[in-house]
Amino acid sequence: MSVPIADRPLEQVKEEVIDQLILNYSHGELSAEAFERRLDAAYDSTEQEYLASLVADLPLQADPRYQSEKAARLRPQYSRGDEQPAASTMTTILSTDHRGGDWVVPKEMQIKNVLGTLELDFSNAIFSHPDVHIHLNCYVGSCEIYVPEGVDVVTQTTNIIASTVNKRVALGPRSQDRQRPRILLTGRNVLGSVEISVKRTMKEKLKSFADSLRTLFDDGYGNDKSDKYY
Repeated sequence: MSVPIADRPLEQVKEEVIDQLILNYSHGELSAEAFERRLDAAYDSTEQEYLASLVADLPLQADPRYQSEKAARLRPQYSRGDEQPAASTMTTILSTDHRGGDWVVPKEMQIKNVLGTLELDFSNAIFSHPDVHIHLNCYVGSCEIYVPEGVDVVTQTTNIIASTVNKRVALGPRSQDRQRPRILLTGRNVLGSVEISVKRTMKEKLKSFADSLRTLFDDGYGNDKSDKYY
């Protein structure tokens, strides 16, 4: 006997509903307007029964092949840790430095920023270890750190007439997702500004993912509804 939907965890039901919306939109079962309207409603909903009603008329169900494609595109990327350097050093003095794109994140980073502007973008980064330690010394500088929603950040900095804002606080132990990366930021911030935030929300990524699948099928793949992904 299945568990009544009202008794199931809300976030689990919400994820399943969003997956079903994406899949049906990508196969042309929903218009773009209907997909966005239902996706917005799913994100805002706090009732399992209402979530279920958003997909009650949709014929396609997400299967392991869909989940594999979703994981490959949306979850943090990992490389083999033994193939990457254990630590790296960055120094920014009276200059501007940016690191982003598909870069490999080492286990430890030593960063010094003196009167400079530094941007670290982990949005598409490839992690070599689930726990990353960044030791930052920022003196009269500006540091912007962008992380995806699937990465937590813990800040343990000493601030002296400075501002450190963490908008991506770790929510607790990773009991349900042990592969969820976590960044520990330590060090000293003197007369500087450090901000950690999400550059692109998961909702925005899901819309982009759905559009990419739709484009794939519009280009001639998967016209047969039984041929779901390739």
